[in-house]
Amino acid sequence: MNQSVGPGGLVVAAPRSGAGKTTVTLGLMRALRRRGLFVQPFKCGPDYIDPAFHAVAAGRPSYNLDTWAMAEGTLSELVARHSLAADVTVVEGVMGLFDGVADPGQTARGATADLAALFGWPVLLVLDVSGQTETAAAVAAGCAHYRNDVGVAGVILNRVSSTRHLALIAPAFDRIGLKVFGAIASDDQLALPERHLGLVQAGETADIERRLDSFADAIENAVDLDAIRQAARSAVLRPSTGVASGLKPPGQRIALAQDQAFSFMYPHLLDRWRSAGAEIVPFSPLADQAPDPGADAVWLPGGYPELHAGVLAAAQRFHGGLRALAGRSVPIHGECGGYMVLGRGIEDARGVPHSMAGLLRLETSFAKRSLHLGYRRARLLADCSLGSAGVEIMGHEFHYASTLAAGDDPLVACRDAAGASMSEGGARRGSVSGTFFHAIDRKQT
Repeated sequence: MNQSVGPGGLVVAAPRSGAGKTTVTLGLMRALRRRGLFVQPFKCGPDYIDPAFHAVAAGRPSYNLDTWAMAEGTLSELVARHSLAADVTVVEGVMGLFDGVADPGQTARGATADLAALFGWPVLLVLDVSGQTETAAAVAAGCAHYRNDVGVAGVILNRVSSTRHLALIAPAFDRIGLKVFGAIASDDQLALPERHLGLVQAGETADIERRLDSFADAIENAVDLDAIRQAARSAVLRPSTGVASGLKPPGQRIALAQDQAFSFMYPHLLDRWRSAGAEIVPFSPLADQAPDPGADAVWLPGGYPELHAGVLAAAQRFHGGLRALAGRSVPIHGECGGYMVLGRGIEDARGVPHSMAGLLRLETSFAKRSLHLGYRRARLLADCSLGSAGVEIMGHEFHYASTLAAGDDPLVACRDAAGASMSEGGARRGSVSGTFFHAIDRKQT
């Protein structure tokens, strides 16, 4: 028998990327919080940047929910654990509502719609109506009726140019029976700064509180918050969800690089490691801090090392601490940016080379950008921080670096979501390992 868990929740989605769902999501979270509500945020898909903004807007950590990369048990555990104490759950979707990977035979393709269907959350559809009138209702009707297991509670019209513009749009929604929760006027100020991997990180946005308050003001002035709360529904957990697999902690005392150069760490992994009894000891390579010499594992997440390459190259205590631990065969693992820093060097966007830790033979460059993007299934070829040889890890790769040199033993045999072999093989040398992909979950067997 299915079980309803937690407070009312909903999924903020859109027909396409760029419609304004992040702005609306953040404004909605902050507006609900300003009403004194305990808001639990989630993010659909493999994203580090949006959840960091969620955490500031809602005042509590946001967790990724990914139907392609996570076992159903992992998803259910995250929803049950983190929604129970909240008053309302708000989930931000990814890309367009039905956009997922081309994975033949899979019902869970990482699409926002898959997540909404899995937990029975209604969808709040954000429509960019600039340059449209009645067509906006046609798009919404298509989304509302495309899948029987996905329910659209209503819409928020975004980027409305005038009162007359709204008057030309709204009647069509009455005819198709979809509720309009509100209409937000076009405003160039309702935006966040961007760079090559998406938004500038929350921790680097100096006026983040002012921006979030302005988003909340726009929502409060234009949207019926009471009606949205009434439309929310509790998550439905099915009895056959299986067990949460998760990645085991790489050690008992884990030194974790954590600053603006190393910020891409999934909160659900840290949660699981702590639940398993591991201690997380943060350190900052940018401040030239060495990892804890008493650590029995070191983890270097991804981030933006290329923007801080000169500082990292000069961080001798950091490099020396890594080498000392590697000399004692302490497991050290790097993901994406962290992987590059474990290599011999990084060439920045101007073509200037910067020496790195040199624990792997990898050399990378941002002078000639090459996009690597997509889900990854990675079978471990050797025991390492990610698990035992033969275990399959689900992850995601997203970077613009090109490889100039390699030479270490491969760490993984990698395939994309459709099963095609990928060149990404990671590297291992002694107790040091790294991958370009970010690990999300361990495949359930």
